Amino acid sequence: MTMCALPISASDPALWRADWPVARAAGWGRSELLWERWQEAANRALEAGDRRAAARGFRRAWWLARLCLSRTDPRYATSLANAAAADRIVGAEARARRRYRAALRLWAAVPDGIAAVGIAPRARSSLFHLRMEARHRQTYEAARRARLAAFVAETAATLAALAEGAAPPHRHYARWRGERPPVFDGSRRLLAACLLVALP
Repeated sequence: MTMCALPISASDPALWRADWPVARAAGWGRSELLWERWQEAANRALEAGDRRAAARGFRRAWWLARLCLSRTDPRYATSLANAAAADRIVGAEARARRRYRAALRLWAAVPDGIAAVGIAPRARSSLFHLRMEARHRQTYEAARRARLAAFVAETAATLAALAEGAAPPHRHYARWRGERPPVFDGSRRLLAACLLVALP
C-alpha cells in the first residue's frame, strides 16, 4: 500500500470514531479507514435509491484510491469498478464498460496474493474457542484463506458480468455488514475489496 498523508480533521465523524484508534493500532492508515467508510456510505446511498449521492461517493473514493493505494491493492480495482458504477449511473456506458474491463484485468492478480494476506486471531466468546484456535491455528487460517478465495472468485465473476452489462451473479454490499471482520487486518482489506463492489 502507498502511504498517504491526508489532511483529515480529527473532528471528521466518518473517521474519528471508536474504530480509528483500533485501526491505527493495527497498522491501518487514515486513508484506509476513510476509503472503507466512503465506499460503505456510497453503497448505502445506492441501496437507498439516492443514485446521485452514490455516484458522487464512488467518485470520491476513486480519487482517494488513486492518491493513496497501490495499483496492486485489490481495493484499487474495486475503486475503479465503483467509478465505473458511477459512470453507469449517469449514463456514461462506454466509459463504464472500459473501467469495468480494466478493473477485471487488475483483479486477475488478486488470487495470487491470498496466501500473503495477514490474518489476525479473532476474539472469541469463550476460553474454549480461544484455546481451540490457538491449538489449531493453521487449520483455522487455511479455512479463512479458502473462504477469502471464494469471495475473490465471486468478485471476479461479478466484475465480468458488469463489464458486459449483465446482471451480477452475486450479492456484495448486502453481505458486507455480516461478513466484515471485527479486526483490522489483511483479511478485512481483501474482504472490503470483494464486498464493497457496487451493483448499480
